Amino acid sequence: MKILVLNGINLDMFGKREPALYGTTTLAEITARLEALGKELGVQVESFQTNDEGAMCERIHRAKLEGADAVLINAGAWSHYSYAIRDALAMLTVPVVELHMSNVQAREPFRHQSVFAAIVKGQISGFGVDSYLLALRAAVSAASAAAIS
Repeated sequence: MKILVLNGINLDMFGKREPALYGTTTLAEITARLEALGKELGVQVESFQTNDEGAMCERIHRAKLEGADAVLINAGAWSHYSYAIRDALAMLTVPVVELHMSNVQAREPFRHQSVFAAIVKGQISGFGVDSYLLALRAAVSAASAAAIS
């Protein structure tokens, strides 16, 4: 099973960006933890990060063509306004899990709305790095259930 992890705008700055909010763990460290959990769960994890909205859409298109079994996405601020990414995600027929390290509902009002909410399998937020690990477990579970049915 192949799980694609998509990281959006500004997330390459984890560990440096607002450590009181996001902690000091870097994206490379998060990726390593996801890969380790993936091995434990018997799945392959591939991670991708970009600050370019078009590149994110193109990577989602490739995920469809390559046959990813599930997708995790932390699109950062794009989650709240990128209809282009939303439309790309809507093309996928595999489970998509939206995640955020911070609790977006406890933040600024513009963060309370996700344009992805109606098309994703589920959302996980507010657990810091554990949001990624919980999302991976949820995606593997959902993909396994989809493969059985």
